[in-house]
Amino acid sequence: MTEAPSRGIRLYGTDQTVTPRRPLRAGPLTAELEAGNLRYIRYSGVEMIRAVSFIVRDKNWGTYEPAIDDLVIEESEESFRVTYSAVAKDQSQAFAYSAEIIGRASGELRFSARGVALTDFLTNRTGFVVLHPAGAAGKPAWVTETTGRTIVTRFPELIDPTQAMMNLRAIAHEFAAGARVECRMEGDTFEMEDQRNWTDASYKTYVRPLALPWPYTLGNGETLDQSISLTVAGAPPAPAGEGRSIRVALGGTLGPAPAFGLGLDPDDAAAALANAARLRGVGAAYLICHYDPRRGHGRDTLARAVEVAKALGATPWLEAVVAEVDGFEAEVAALGGLVADLGSPFPVVLVSPASDLKCTLPGSPWPPCPPAVDLFRAVRRAFRSAALGGGMFSYFTELNRKRPPLAELDFVSFTTSALVHAGDDRSVAEGLESLPHIARSVRAMVGAKPYAVGPSAIGMRDNPYGQTTMPNSGNIRQAMNRNDPRQRGLLGAAWNLAYFSHFARGGARQIALGGAVGPFGLLHAPADFPQPWFDEAGGLFPVYHVARGLARLGGAPMRALDISAPREIQGFSAANELWLGNLAGEPRRVKLGAATSGRLARLDAESFVAATQGVDAFDHLERPFEGDEIELDAHAVARLRS
Repeated sequence: MTEAPSRGIRLYGTDQTVTPRRPLRAGPLTAELEAGNLRYIRYSGVEMIRAVSFIVRDKNWGTYEPAIDDLVIEESEESFRVTYSAVAKDQSQAFAYSAEIIGRASGELRFSARGVALTDFLTNRTGFVVLHPAGAAGKPAWVTETTGRTIVTRFPELIDPTQAMMNLRAIAHEFAAGARVECRMEGDTFEMEDQRNWTDASYKTYVRPLALPWPYTLGNGETLDQSISLTVAGAPPAPAGEGRSIRVALGGTLGPAPAFGLGLDPDDAAAALANAARLRGVGAAYLICHYDPRRGHGRDTLARAVEVAKALGATPWLEAVVAEVDGFEAEVAALGGLVADLGSPFPVVLVSPASDLKCTLPGSPWPPCPPAVDLFRAVRRAFRSAALGGGMFSYFTELNRKRPPLAELDFVSFTTSALVHAGDDRSVAEGLESLPHIARSVRAMVGAKPYAVGPSAIGMRDNPYGQTTMPNSGNIRQAMNRNDPRQRGLLGAAWNLAYFSHFARGGARQIALGGAVGPFGLLHAPADFPQPWFDEAGGLFPVYHVARGLARLGGAPMRALDISAPREIQGFSAANELWLGNLAGEPRRVKLGAATSGRLARLDAESFVAATQGVDAFDHLERPFEGDEIELDAHAVARLRS
């Protein structure tokens, strides 16, 4: 008999040990020390700065996990001091640094780092990064440039496609009425990008302008000396009170719930067919079938994708990469011929030039690419009866930087990943805060044109910023994972519920999650990466039941939700159902707007094993409910039907 899974497997799909964050306090100044860096820097309980980190990245934008030594923490009522040494390295290169963090009750904080390359060190970024929270959107900023000039500007309201602020020495902003914090950056030239582009809930100020060459080499023995200083001015805000419960109240009626879809990579087609009976139980409305001639895809690939869609009871959509630049018209026409030979089974066709699958940073030359208008007109000729979608198969970032010709399209599409910049659990959940900002920015971009999202997942389908996604044979949390363990855990279920909820309220017409099987799948299938416990026991992942529930609600009238702590609890309401997901790693109590009676099902650590056993297992977990409070364990999902 297979042993019961650990709590780590149930919640996160991995038993990887996570070092607990260390709270720091100096009077009203607080912060959290995590892996040598600072998060959630607050004054009198109010967040000022989301994070200050000294990071070391490789040539693919992958972030090293430094080995920290000699950590010393000293605290008193009026101050704290942290010192440590660290080494970031792989098989070919190494960089060492020492750090000091000093915080005072006055609100002053200084984080300094001195480093040296122990070998020639190829990097895309090594140095400090500062995150201002996304809640600063639209608010004034007082900027001091490297020349000494001071200007008044604003944090962008809509997501800025390039750099929001440049040539930075200091940024000041009001973090509460009557209270301002200045962030001063020394040791290099800094600039800011709008990190909401990548579904990070922050504005990122980073070292070394992107206009300079990258990757670049720190020569053996080359040193860096940088610092970040925070200074608080003005009357501090009143301490923030913490309520016992998170309030969730139903609001007015919205539009119809989006159609629910899934993605299909051709490499997963055989496994999807082998599990078709259970996958059909999801009820996905459509299946996005990826096609890339550079990977050897051809007629058989298309035929197999249509076979999978039919087996799942879903409408097949074609997501086709166009590899040629000069010969793109002939390539598109030939693809149209292949599809016609199959009986034209794709009522929706999305296309992207291969060159758009890689990022082009601001200031860099765009690679050769078919003219967008000519490309989409060629697709229209080849697929006359299909609806035509365009945008980016990669992320909103690239869509924001290279807008499609709207007049040629029936709708616009893009995807996202939660792991572009960080891989820890809190960053994965925190990034969901950016989705309403993305929805507003997309609507401003496309006007009345419909838009679709996905297929998206916590993990990355592809890496637009480097050669490939990160290998993950160790089944760990890390940025740029393709096979991320949380897809199989309760956090994955809560994350996908929140993801769908945000974009549903944000006006997306269709929303596709990552996949049916494979790294972004809904159930276990044999794979070339570890799936602890499931490799022995098999079964459904928690996200299966979320997908099945959301697919059933497609087209039903949605209700608005007012949530008092949207970073911790997210939800979705349509027809007579209320879905709630706990994004926090600790239990939370949800206070409903009014007393309710109905039937409540919880998907949590206790019910995890039972939920893996059958397509209707979640329905069997329902119990009578009457009251106005729901207890949710860490990363639990609940459905209340009234």
